[in-house]
Amino acid sequence: MQLLIANKNYSSWSMRAWLVLKAFDLPFEEVMIAFSAQPHGGEFKQKVLSINPNGKVPVLLDDGQMIWDSLAICEYLAEKFPQLPLWPAELALRIRARCISAEMHSGFMCLRSQCGMNIRADLKAVGAKLWAEDEGLRKDVARIEQIWTSRPSVDSFLCGVFSIADAFYAPVVMRLKTYGLPVSDSAQRYMALMMAHPAVQQWVQSAAAEPMRVGYLEADR
Repeated sequence: MQLLIANKNYSSWSMRAWLVLKAFDLPFEEVMIAFSAQPHGGEFKQKVLSINPNGKVPVLLDDGQMIWDSLAICEYLAEKFPQLPLWPAELALRIRARCISAEMHSGFMCLRSQCGMNIRADLKAVGAKLWAEDEGLRKDVARIEQIWTSRPSVDSFLCGVFSIADAFYAPVVMRLKTYGLPVSDSAQRYMALMMAHPAVQQWVQSAAAEPMRVGYLEADR
């Protein structure tokens, strides 16, 4: 299997698919296509379009198949490796995992648009301003807290053990840390649990080591 991703410091959707592959020790080749200096085009877009007409990453290439979109990739992996608990084994937990993953996939637009993932940065001043001014952002974070604090126990992942659902919320952990957005003690414990996961640690370390700085993704506000 070959996974096409973009810069680890910025690409939240790449992170989701990559974490699932890495956390479940699935063999794959990582192919990095770096973001271009200019938004919405450039060499990055040309390279991705030559592989995926959707023009986005991540893309999984496997046995002649091209699978794009993080959720579709994760569903493909769950079907290809049914012996692994990518989704929880228990029906009720599996339903919950799919529901909260789908909610992340289609929702939280204020958080995603206002607080782009930038793992290396310290944007707490920006976060404080956004928090004071943007009711939509506060509502997004409140809903995320509801999801996180309803996990089976205070020291567990979202559905007990690590699953696709946790991979989908990993970039949210990065955003909350970067922007210093206020969350409850229970949510902070979940964030600490995620930050201690070996696959998450490996991604974060690689993001910190990336030499490329993409100006339009670093813009001060």
